[in-house]
Amino acid sequence: MLRIGLTGGIGSGKSTVAVLLAERGAVVVDADRIAREVVEPGTPGLAAVAEAFGADVLTSDGGLDRPALAAVVFGDPAARARLDGIVHPLVRARSVEILGSLPADAVVVQDIPLLVETGQAGSFDLVLVVEADVDTRVARLVQRGLGEDDARARIAAQATDEQRRAVADVVLDNSGTPEELAAQVDRFWVEHVAPSMS
Repeated sequence: MLRIGLTGGIGSGKSTVAVLLAERGAVVVDADRIAREVVEPGTPGLAAVAEAFGADVLTSDGGLDRPALAAVVFGDPAARARLDGIVHPLVRARSVEILGSLPADAVVVQDIPLLVETGQAGSFDLVLVVEADVDTRVARLVQRGLGEDDARARIAAQATDEQRRAVADVVLDNSGTPEELAAQVDRFWVEHVAPSMS
């Protein structure tokens, strides 16, 4: 099994790269998707979040009120650490379950936005980092509905490009066109993935 850790800052285009890798045959394990699953209604994860942050982070139908929770933890490092302490172990445990169900020769891409921040770089055969310049990332986030100040604050709250590059085996630049990005993914697949499959 070839395990690739995929990361990049918010708005860098990491999800696009995950799709391109899946099209080439990789199995993508998406940490964000798993993080949503582990706090769905009725899960121990949601119960733990509600216990830690109170009923104000729940919707009227008992689901997680993400904007309310974000408002509580975004500007408060201690609250954010408390949330991470609940969610991250659940995400890791679920990821291990998924990996255990895959064939031994799978090419697995674990899409982990906070790979650097959570110290997981050493867990992978390869670390693939997606970058884009800050203004491009801000523009993408604004298109998704964030305000510019909020977008810049979220970028600033994550690891820097330098910190990501320090653990990267390969860096893809997604400041250009979709075609340029696809060509970089092709080159990555040919140079780093295909040899492991032979």
